[in-house]
Amino acid sequence: MNNMTFLTLIDFFINRGGEITKLLFQHLHLTLVAVGFAIVVGIPLGVIIARYKKFAAPIIGVANVIQAIPSLALLGFLIPILGIGSTPAIIMVLLYSLLPIVKNCYTGLVNIDGDLLEAAKGMGMTKRQVLFMVQIPLAMPVIMAGIRISTVTAVGLMTIAAFIGAGGLGDLVFRGVQSVNNNMIVAGALPACILALLMDYLIGKLEQITIPKGMKK
Repeated sequence: MNNMTFLTLIDFFINRGGEITKLLFQHLHLTLVAVGFAIVVGIPLGVIIARYKKFAAPIIGVANVIQAIPSLALLGFLIPILGIGSTPAIIMVLLYSLLPIVKNCYTGLVNIDGDLLEAAKGMGMTKRQVLFMVQIPLAMPVIMAGIRISTVTAVGLMTIAAFIGAGGLGDLVFRGVQSVNNNMIVAGALPACILALLMDYLIGKLEQITIPKGMKK
């Protein structure tokens, strides 16, 4: 990138600063809603299949199949049902975010040392107490890793939302591609990359807070 191109790009960011900021917060809102719903659905699902292991293979298999469907094709399936706008975009990202959350929750719970669970039961803990006071805290590093992967992936996926009028930073990318305007494409792609890195950093910090002290190095 030569100096003239760089200066033109900076000038574009300054002139469109308000629009870029608005789309950035819109993008963040859509991503957080989608990942939030994925966590609400995915963690209980992971707990269920960890307890009833016969359901693990089919549920994880379905999540794998959804993950394999191209994002635009999945949007194409959702539009006739949900219409256009933010709703199908959120549902699409939610479905893509489920696999890492469900799989990591399941993996974290089933790999806990059986002796620890027996000791907890021997202390008179109920199944509910064992789950919330022993299993989930011990599995938290693996669960948080799944949430971290889902969040970073969701930031990138949400750029496709612009194709169906949901807004977000993908709107700039989409308009830039249509008008062959590289500055507009970079103005959408660069903040999305920074947002993904920032979300990864913040969830990494949250992960350190949620891990039990005894498990920290």
